[in-house]
Amino acid sequence: MNIITQVNMLSSIQTAATGLIISLLCGVIVAVVYRIGTNRPSKFMMISTLIVPAIVQAIIMMVNGNIGAGVAAAGAFSLVRFRSIPGSSRDICMLFLSMASGLACGMGFMWYALIFTVIIAIVIVAAEKLVPPNRAAMRQLKIIIPEDMDYDGTFDEIFKEYTNSARLDYVRTIRMGTMYELVYIITCKAGKSEKEMIDKIRCRNGNLSVSCGIIPDSKDEL
Repeated sequence: MNIITQVNMLSSIQTAATGLIISLLCGVIVAVVYRIGTNRPSKFMMISTLIVPAIVQAIIMMVNGNIGAGVAAAGAFSLVRFRSIPGSSRDICMLFLSMASGLACGMGFMWYALIFTVIIAIVIVAAEKLVPPNRAAMRQLKIIIPEDMDYDGTFDEIFKEYTNSARLDYVRTIRMGTMYELVYIITCKAGKSEKEMIDKIRCRNGNLSVSCGIIPDSKDEL
């Protein structure tokens, strides 16, 4: 092995190592942004956003200039996509950001990838701070009622007393069609007792099940 070959190999190793470090740094930035803006972060989603840039960077460096390997890599990415479960729009954006930073690193634009990831991360955090969801006051209220009960206007008086707004999200039948489940999105009034509201609802629905909790993060699916 001559000196030129050794120099080229050493340069390739240094380039790959630099790309790996920068892609992992981009992954850390994306994972932190995901953690900041999620009420109940998924451990596996955080791991995915952390390591996806490094994986994509390694694949792109290996298939660079090889059409056959590129087609095989595209097929592998397609299989992964169709075997994944539906996620929220925010989760999918985080994964796309991770893949984009990994692609940039793998194609040699390492510092561009880092700057791009930092700028997009700042934009995401700023946007979430400028338009924060009022989850401290918003609740998802589920009410079970008998099938023969007309729910139109039944709970309006209670909602007027204890909430600033109440919107019927959806209705579905449960227990072989013998019950209805009403799902409301409500905004609670400050200083009002949530327990008192639930107790009054129970008096209206025949003491059937009533649950009130935070709105799930996975409602906004792409």
